[in-house]
Amino acid sequence: MNLAVLASGYGSNLQAIINAIHKGEIRANLAVVISDREDAYALQRAKDHGIEALFLNPRDYPGRDAYDRGIIEQLRLRGVDLVILAGFMRLLTPRFVAEFRGKIMNIHPSLLPAFPGLEGVKQALDYGVKVSGCTVHFVDEGLDTGPIILQEAVPVFDNDTEETLHQRIHAVEHRLYPRAIQLLIEGKLRLEGRRCFLGAT
Repeated sequence: MNLAVLASGYGSNLQAIINAIHKGEIRANLAVVISDREDAYALQRAKDHGIEALFLNPRDYPGRDAYDRGIIEQLRLRGVDLVILAGFMRLLTPRFVAEFRGKIMNIHPSLLPAFPGLEGVKQALDYGVKVSGCTVHFVDEGLDTGPIILQEAVPVFDNDTEETLHQRIHAVEHRLYPRAIQLLIEGKLRLEGRRCFLGAT
């Protein structure tokens, strides 16, 4: 299976995916890493591992639909089967979702549906929750609203800052995301409506 990762920033989850592929925990080919930001460190991570790194500038396209069509074209050229979002800070258009429905994954630093969108960790701390975590989910047309694949809780300590809580959540993300990807590759994810079941499809 050919994977593509879309990223906008530092790319720590991308690195976890690359590591998992090297260790055989994800049995797939990472065909390309695409970013909407030229300075995204995720692109350098890809280059460091001999993976094609592609910057697509949103300013070169007349709008969101055209930009997403541009990404779709690049994915088709590379025979991409599964799209992985790793800190990609753009909401995908319905056209993109329709093109790869059931084949787009994202990870979010909260126990969805709590605290979707930006700054999920800050939202959780501001609200005063005692337990946070992360969620791997399929992507649909909404903002962090797709069917949930895997979740894991992370305790919130009284002295936590955004940085300390985010560090512990990241550690879980780096383990959970590769597992979810491999489950899909093995055909062990089954969707019924909004519910995602683990087991043979």
